[in-house]
Amino acid sequence: MTAEISAPPVDAEDFLALDPAACRLLFTGARTANTFSDEPVPDEQLRAIWELAQWPPTSANTNPLRVLYLRTPEARERLIPLLAEGNRAKGASAPVNAVLAYDTRYTEHTPRLLPFRPEMKELLEADPDNHQSQARFNSALQAAYFLLSVRAAGLVAGPLGGFDAEAVDREFFPDGRLRSFLVVNIGKPGENPWFERLPRLDYEEVVSLI
Repeated sequence: MTAEISAPPVDAEDFLALDPAACRLLFTGARTANTFSDEPVPDEQLRAIWELAQWPPTSANTNPLRVLYLRTPEARERLIPLLAEGNRAKGASAPVNAVLAYDTRYTEHTPRLLPFRPEMKELLEADPDNHQSQARFNSALQAAYFLLSVRAAGLVAGPLGGFDAEAVDREFFPDGRLRSFLVVNIGKPGENPWFERLPRLDYEEVVSLI
């Protein structure tokens, strides 16, 4: 039987350790951008995004996510036609597009990433279905961390699931080792960048206490 949920606090920020401005930057005030300014994103800032995004957890510290930053006009022109038609203008307006992919042979690094249990490499590889399921699950976790890190860098992110993943893989990962699953547009917001804020489910619809 679930317990009754108490009334919500007057201000949830009173119960969070994170500074209110940081909460707004990362969560409550952040939006998915649909247009971008032409202000460039320096390579050093792209590196800083990853230096932050690498730290949250993945199961067995697998870290299967791989990131390809497309920041030259020539590289980005190779991507834009592979996006769904409705996403091409968004992708083209961003100064940087990040292709997020998972490494199908991620366990190659397990002895280094999990040094106290190197045998996990063989255990995962012994079950091919679970091996690839772990790659997809953990890279999806890392993608969420990556989006928050983009926001932490003072930039906006426009994640896109609408693209031809097989075509992207042929174009950018022809050896077949990496599998793309998300494109993220990155930059500063442009003109009229936001759609109207969409609603969320209420606490009582999502959370149960027992």
